[in-house]
Amino acid sequence: MAKQYDLVIIGAGSGGYTAAIRAADFGMKVAVIEEKELGGVCVNRGCIPTKALLYASHIFSLMQTSDEFGIFTDQISFDYGKMQKYKSKSVATYREEIRQMFTEKGITLVQGRGILRRDRTVEVRGEDGKEYYQGTYVLLAAGAKAAIPPIPGSDLPGVVTSDTVLNGKDWNYNRVVIIGGGVIGVEMATIFNNLCSQVTIIERNDHLLGPMDRQVALELEEDLKRKGINIYCGAAQISIAREESLVCTFRDKDQREISQNAGTVLIATGRKPDLSGLFGEDVQMEVKDGKLTVDSNFQTSEPGVYAIGDLTASTQLAHVAAAQGTYVVEKLLNKEHSIKLEVVPNGMFVSLPIVPSCIYTTPEIATVGITEETANAYGMKVRVGHYSMNENGKSIIARADGGFIRLVFEAYSNTIVGAQMVCPRATDMIGEMATAIANGLTASQLSQAMRAHPTYSEGIKAAIDDAMRD
Repeated sequence: MAKQYDLVIIGAGSGGYTAAIRAADFGMKVAVIEEKELGGVCVNRGCIPTKALLYASHIFSLMQTSDEFGIFTDQISFDYGKMQKYKSKSVATYREEIRQMFTEKGITLVQGRGILRRDRTVEVRGEDGKEYYQGTYVLLAAGAKAAIPPIPGSDLPGVVTSDTVLNGKDWNYNRVVIIGGGVIGVEMATIFNNLCSQVTIIERNDHLLGPMDRQVALELEEDLKRKGINIYCGAAQISIAREESLVCTFRDKDQREISQNAGTVLIATGRKPDLSGLFGEDVQMEVKDGKLTVDSNFQTSEPGVYAIGDLTASTQLAHVAAAQGTYVVEKLLNKEHSIKLEVVPNGMFVSLPIVPSCIYTTPEIATVGITEETANAYGMKVRVGHYSMNENGKSIIARADGGFIRLVFEAYSNTIVGAQMVCPRATDMIGEMATAIANGLTASQLSQAMRAHPTYSEGIKAAIDDAMRD
């Protein structure tokens, strides 16, 4: 006999636990099925541990130039094992916060493998055998797993994914080759470079960061090169072999064959939806290009079954999954939506994404909305304001060289439609821009807010002024 719930969720990652908490707040009886750790990939093997290591490694990097600020030390070193303990404590603290919220809100957490069966029933295979949970609704939030392309030699010892790096205790990264120049690749490169490793990034596309704005990607690429990271874009015919060390061979954009020796090769070529074992033989789900097919309300081809996050989205971000989970719960209960996934400003015919994309390199990168290039493709006339952060007082104090803030406004109404930032605290400041786009604010309205001096956010006002000069 199946246990009855209003909502049964498979997956306790960002999308799953956010949806569970929102549903419980509305009085729904909720069960969450999770095979691994509470918090999913983001908390345990992604966002939180990566940012913890980025923070720790950044402190070490800053200490190497502390004499510039009049601070001297005889010896600077790091203990990678202790860094990992710090990271693990951060993860455990975050995970415990989620667990406490589940307890306070009466959410049932079930440890085991969740398999969707017919009639919105979930079979759970755990240590005590099989149990069944039936929901008025079922939400699939099982997330994604590392995508390993068919690279010869990818199964050799010493070839790893980000999961290995984040969970390892030993330092084996003096010389690292990273295959993949997306978000995972450049953040891992930043960690290793901060810790004085020799790092090479190999990317198949003609620039880093895939679909992100080209100017942003080129700014990052130049900054990484200045720090000593080797970058090869437009690479092809990549293979890995074992000689005295690992050797990664490829052809660069000029068709020259290049070989790079490495102690470790990190494959960071993205993630793909984790559909393995998610469905029983009595359920036939519609799948396209490896993703679950859903309608505009995130309902799958199975009535009453919904799917969110990396199982469906082209943008694989924790906050996207969380926003979608919130959206689904509010839709099921006919509640007013508390968050917007996109917006069409007054007088426009373009749907603007209001999902912030953040990359925690040094400097940080953050974007939201559309770029000038995308606006031109839509036939939208825009004003663009650009401000070099070299002129910013806080940047001068912190010796944070380079970077910029660029804002994109619709030319007739002066409504903001996009923002791209490459500077310290960009990932914190982008929230203001997302709020502005979601509410259709104009350049004049954004300018009315006073910004403290000296702060990085002063660059926002300067970019607005630049856009409105002509």
